[in-house]
Parts: sequence; structure tokens; C-alpha cells
Amino acid sequence: MNIEDKKVVSFHYTLSNAEGEEMETSRERDPMSYLHGAGNIIPGLEKAMAGKTKGEQFEVTVEPADAYGERDENGIQRVPAKHFKNVGRLEPGQPVIMHTEQGQVQVTVVKVGRFNVDIDRNHPLAGQSLTFDVEITDVRDATAEEISHGHVHGPGGVNH
Repeated sequence: MNIEDKKVVSFHYTLSNAEGEEMETSRERDPMSYLHGAGNIIPGLEKAMAGKTKGEQFEVTVEPADAYGERDENGIQRVPAKHFKNVGRLEPGQPVIMHTEQGQVQVTVVKVGRFNVDIDRNHPLAGQSLTFDVEITDVRDATAEEISHGHVHGPGGVNH
């Protein structure tokens, strides 16, 4: 069965940066699952998955535009420390959830001052070329519920 829209794909991956340093892997846990065509994974990886089948292994390098985007220097902002009063002690490099008018956003702490906190709204992998070493472990038809919800249910997906 080929990977195409409305198929549930399960896969293992190892993610490396442009210097070849391993950043993350799924190989010590259950495979990741996603609904193909629903935009649940980065566009460059989803595009590389199209047409592949169960058991295939491949490597793909995804440029920033098809991954987490280019870094936006305007994404670094100074905000009042009171916005983080329920977080505890903040440290530079720490990821935290910030409540905004657009909803919850994950940011990275850059600098902690007495009254203000400098944060970076860029995704930590923004601006980076990413190499994925992928092994496709399963491809199946999505259920009607998964299609209507726009994501996979069960192992490797959403449980609700």
C-alpha cells in the first residue's frame, strides 16, 4: 500500500542537524504515526513520504522553508516577567508555554531579568537544514473518524 492522502503512516526516524549530530530519535520507543495529507508533520518530510511503502528506509534532508521556517529575528521579544509567574525559576534555554491573544505558544527563554524576560518565539529548529533517517513500519487506511478529526487515534497518535 502506497503512502497517499488519508493513509495512516507509522515510522521510526532519527533526526540529525547539518553537522551530522543526532538530535532526536524514535527508535527506542513506539513509532510515530500521522495522517498523510493533514499537515501533521513538517511539509518536507511529508512530501518525501509520498509514494513510499511499508518497510522502506530512506534518508531525506529538509531545508528550513519546508521544515520549521527561517529564523525571524523579530521573534525575540522582551516581555514582563509577570507573564511567567506560574512557571517557577526560569533559566536561559528553557522552553516554556506563554499565553497570548492567539492562544498558547511555546517559546524559549533567552535572558531572565528582574522585571522582564527575553524570549524567542522561533521554533528551536527554525533556520536549520534537517536530515531524517526514516524507516516506514506501517501504512493503513485511515478511519472515517481519523479523517474527520484530521489526526491519528491510538498508539503513536492522539488518545481522546
